[in-house]
Amino acid sequence: MKKSVLAVIVFTIALVFTNEANAQKFSGLDKSPMDAAAYPSSYRISDKLVKVIYSRPQLKGRSVAKLAPAGKVWRTGANEAAEITFYKDVNFGGKDVKAGTYTLFTIPGDNEWTVVLSTAKNVWGSYFYKDSEDVVRVKGNVSKSEKSVEAFSIAFNGEDGNATMYLGWGNTIVSVLVKG
Repeated sequence: MKKSVLAVIVFTIALVFTNEANAQKFSGLDKSPMDAAAYPSSYRISDKLVKVIYSRPQLKGRSVAKLAPAGKVWRTGANEAAEITFYKDVNFGGKDVKAGTYTLFTIPGDNEWTVVLSTAKNVWGSYFYKDSEDVVRVKGNVSKSEKSVEAFSIAFNGEDGNATMYLGWGNTIVSVLVKG
């Protein structure tokens, strides 16, 4: 009896002192959460044409021009630069691109944005961007939205294997055609 009581006491003390070693620490939510957009957008369709993984910064009273300055290469989101995967060869904004994964950069402008696909991988921000790694540069059509988009967003809309990629933030909407 004394041995079982002693065993329970030792086990309890061990549990108290080892709880810290076994506890998993999880971080809180990111201020610019990661998201994905794909075409077709249904998660039930596995035969995708394109998918983008990106982080979603929020305006929080700031302007798009302050966060993504005109004429400067932008990571197209927050944190790591956005990555775009084409699951088959496509025509992206009028230029042929082989299936694969690329980093998606943009260069904002007042009337048009340049959309860049780069061979760079695992890139934080656009701090180490090199134009020598560009695969293509295309012009994104710019339009204005009446409703402001608070969190940077990417969406696709399309039919018959072709889609338009939309980048939306503030009142700016940038679109690029993706033909499969």
